[in-house]
Amino acid sequence: MIASIRQKFNTAFTEQSHQNYLAALNTAFPGALDFSVAETPIFINKDFTEKMLATGDYVNQVIQSDQFNSITEPSLKNIPHFPKETPLPKCIVMDFAITTNEQNELVPALIELQGFPSLFAYEILQDQCIRKIYTIPAGYSPYLNGYTKEKYILHLESILKGNTLIETKNNLDTNNQNISDSSNNSIKNSNKHTVLLEILPHQQKTRIDFYCTEKYVNIPTVCITEIFTEGTHLYYEREGNKIKIDRIYNRIILDELKHQTKEIQEKGALLESNLDIEWVTHPHHFFRISKFLLPFLKHTNIPHTQFVDQLTEIPTALEKYILKPLFSFAGQGVIIDISLADIENIKDPSGWILQEKVNYANCIETPTGPAKAELRLFYFWDEEKQQYIATMNLARLSKGKMIGVNYNKNATWVGGSLAYFETTN
Repeated sequence: MIASIRQKFNTAFTEQSHQNYLAALNTAFPGALDFSVAETPIFINKDFTEKMLATGDYVNQVIQSDQFNSITEPSLKNIPHFPKETPLPKCIVMDFAITTNEQNELVPALIELQGFPSLFAYEILQDQCIRKIYTIPAGYSPYLNGYTKEKYILHLESILKGNTLIETKNNLDTNNQNISDSSNNSIKNSNKHTVLLEILPHQQKTRIDFYCTEKYVNIPTVCITEIFTEGTHLYYEREGNKIKIDRIYNRIILDELKHQTKEIQEKGALLESNLDIEWVTHPHHFFRISKFLLPFLKHTNIPHTQFVDQLTEIPTALEKYILKPLFSFAGQGVIIDISLADIENIKDPSGWILQEKVNYANCIETPTGPAKAELRLFYFWDEEKQQYIATMNLARLSKGKMIGVNYNKNATWVGGSLAYFETTN
């Protein structure tokens, strides 16, 4: 997006550098990288970043409002009930498309959000590998709001483990000492055992993030097949030892759980009991903070969205809209080119939204043609300020109608990436 940096990067690029980059990512956990990685990072200027952050602040105000629980309660109507829901999740992610407005200016458009984790730990590794292979100009960082790798790891660990930071924020801002991968020297131990819980984690495409989570914040990965209960306590076994679970870093997608074997579904049902556990994030937050919230958001940088069952009339210019199932993930079920029959044939209109289509900008110049991009911002809860703060990101490049593998077959300079933001320093 910054022409001078883009031209310099493209001129210096070689296919060998991309292979070296992939090799660096694979070295940490051989065979774990199971998704497409784009050849290039994205460089974002201050103005665009500020527009994204301002939009995110508006969304977070809605989430923290007194009306949030009441307006999102219907999102839970068709799911199992899980006890011990906390008022708000400790992390949120927001997806912004890079679009053009009527003045042909690049602007962000919030297209999705979720009260569910993302590749929080993998992006630390990605930044390290990018910097190892490519030259990133001074004054650009993948971290936001003054965060550094060290401060980000500290905050991430405090969220996942439920610990309290010993150092004050002022000390964190000025602390230049190296910390260990696990950050244990800078965190007060709460004696709570946290696990990353997932369905068949070593088969998931995002498994490299699980391994990075263990590397950077010392949290073990546990498969849902391994858990069992005794009374109100939850356990798993490792090397013959029974280990109590106090806190779940939840990576289970309930829609995916529904399609598992009976045995795995029965394990999932254990989590519906009133167990002595804490959640990061609670399963209900996946539904409350999701596409379900979009129709309630009114902002210049948020496309107009309506629940299909609440349409007073079907728009005549359907080419200006996109149809999305409320609780799908990874773009599944989305209909881009809508026909009237698509809407009329929906069996449960309350489970769908009609969203104004955004004009993705062909904003990333590459040797094989321009690419489109989305940015996902990571928001962590700041206990001191009692608000969400943007900390880090991931990016995705596409040359198809949507971001995703199915729309980018045989394309190059597409896939997962990382944005580097112009800092205010």
